[in-house]
Amino acid sequence: MTRPHVLQTGALPEWDQAPLEAAYVVHRLFQAGDRAAFLAEHAAGVRAIVTRGDLGADAGLIAACPALEVIVVYGVGYDAVDLAACRARGIRLANTPDVLTGDCADLAVAIALAQTRGVVRADAFVREGRWAAGTFPLQRRFWGSRAGILGLGRIGTAVAERLAGFGMTIAYSARRARPVPWAFVPDPVALAAQSDILFVTLAASAETRHIVDAAVIAALGPRGLLVNISRAANVDEPALLAALETGALGGAALDVFEGEPALDPRFLALPNVLLQPHVASGTVETRRAMGQLLRDNLAAHFAGRPLLTAVP
Repeated sequence: MTRPHVLQTGALPEWDQAPLEAAYVVHRLFQAGDRAAFLAEHAAGVRAIVTRGDLGADAGLIAACPALEVIVVYGVGYDAVDLAACRARGIRLANTPDVLTGDCADLAVAIALAQTRGVVRADAFVREGRWAAGTFPLQRRFWGSRAGILGLGRIGTAVAERLAGFGMTIAYSARRARPVPWAFVPDPVALAAQSDILFVTLAASAETRHIVDAAVIAALGPRGLLVNISRAANVDEPALLAALETGALGGAALDVFEGEPALDPRFLALPNVLLQPHVASGTVETRRAMGQLLRDNLAAHFAGRPLLTAVP
């Protein structure tokens, strides 16, 4: 039986690469020196695109693959995939949700706790020999704080469940109220105004672009902490940087950035920001599960079965 041709847009761990290439004819677009020439040579026979959430598949790439049937995203976010182009051609789309929920929620809580208690700064304080000259400055309490969660999907819910263990007062914003024990505050500005820590956990879309704008940041205020493990586009980065530089916002803990990994160098000069290299799902266990789910979706498609985690 002829193996289907698959276009791969970004690198995957070797434990995923090897079985992918054993089952399919894989064309590594990310290694092409001349992207246009590579597509001209290989795209006509491509039936599937394997991509990452940060890379997606734009209208041009989709158009270059006339035989394309399915796109599978290694990650939960599919905002970088041109959904209109998929709908127009009946191209199926799948992602890898659920398997990364716990790790993303863990990191959200971890970086919020680390930033509130100054864990990274305290480590440097000890390593640089400053402890002998005086005590580390007092930090802020984490437990018992007021938490706002912007986006109560799988990850937002998992974050809230973890925060409940810290005795926090929890509220959330979402498209609609959910049957949960936390307060529903539909307006993001109002949510920020009543929060000590605002967690951004919603999926990115044109509708949510810069939903955390200058007004939300101002409402969070000079003692507030913004935590973003979702997508950089959900936050107005220039407004965030200005507020951090002036002290209008107390601090931030961020796993995502516009233009990453080439983030705005202004972040590097700020003492009130904890920076992470987009690693919310970055554990061996989760990445293995993501790769398996990606391959399972491909196998289901080519066997004529429903996708396991189809994007509606």
